[in-house]
Amino acid sequence: MLAGEFGAASRLSPKALRLYAEQRLFVPASTDPVTGYRYYRRDQVSRARLIARLRSLDLPLARIAVLLDLPAESRQAELRAWLDAQEADLRHRRELVETLSDGDEPAFGKVRTRQVIEHKFLYREQRLHVDALNDFTAESQARIRTWLNDAGLPGDGPVQVHFHGLVTRNSDGPVEVGIAFAGSVEPVDDLRIRLVPAHLEAYLPVPKAYSVFPHVLRVYDALEAWIDANKLLCTASPVEIHPGTGGAVFDVAYPVVSQKG
Repeated sequence: MLAGEFGAASRLSPKALRLYAEQRLFVPASTDPVTGYRYYRRDQVSRARLIARLRSLDLPLARIAVLLDLPAESRQAELRAWLDAQEADLRHRRELVETLSDGDEPAFGKVRTRQVIEHKFLYREQRLHVDALNDFTAESQARIRTWLNDAGLPGDGPVQVHFHGLVTRNSDGPVEVGIAFAGSVEPVDDLRIRLVPAHLEAYLPVPKAYSVFPHVLRVYDALEAWIDANKLLCTASPVEIHPGTGGAVFDVAYPVVSQKG
């Protein structure tokens, strides 16, 4: 069968057949060395139709190549697992869409500012998704407090969680969890130390109803809108400080400076 005839039978366009031949996903039975015409056997139609069906799911060619050689039962199991992952991703996207401002901003109270003195910061860093954040924070807090206490230093300061990238269910940004301290202690294993310069920070206490993801993103939106409206510039990544002021679960804060000009 010529490519046109085969394409009509298999529901694959000549362009798709040419691409799949180039990618070695689906090769013709033979190719005329003079004309370049591709010929296919009739018994290749069922495999070609399967490829067409899988491509209609927007699966990448590399994944289709793997699925083609699986037994039918295993292929169905793989596809169901893929579909479950797609549905979970859609739910996560819906979560984020629901947090976008609709013009009816919650009342979080007044944004405040405070001076933060220069301090040393003992911390752990890791790239993670939001579902792993609480466990990493708790584990890091326990290790840091223990290390400070073993060095004869107070380890009861607030826990700071610095977000150096977007942390969602789909995005694994780098996160630092640490505690400010005074005195002398050595870094050990994955515990590191850096010096945080003195700065001004704008912050909002976070009420319990907005302390979990994705609702906390509305707090970030409100704080960022206030910073923009007051012509300030963020100079570093945002930080969540536990516990927060006035009985809040935590504060969301940004280091800021006034814009010049």
